[in-house]
Amino acid sequence: MIRVTLPPHLRNLARIDGEVKLDLPGEATLGSALDALEQRYPVLRGTIRDHTTLRRRAFVRFFACERDLSHDPPETPLPAAVADGSEPLLVIGAMAGG
Repeated sequence: MIRVTLPPHLRNLARIDGEVKLDLPGEATLGSALDALEQRYPVLRGTIRDHTTLRRRAFVRFFACERDLSHDPPETPLPAAVADGSEPLLVIGAMAGG
């Protein structure tokens, strides 16, 4: 079971209170985590990744164990601490400007 932390605006949209806990079939990868999240909360489809290409939206970032996973391919295995549930996968709303 993995834990996912979402930014407040996405938690509000999906009516989530706190972290999300997801069971992933097979290997815990960035793509499988996002697939499971969107399957459980369909209202999030298209907010984190593009509907068609499944590419990360411009102002969304992914972090795990103090590592930026935002540019990693979807088949990237999540760190062991995230895969075993001791650390969360962080979905962060990025900011632009100065």
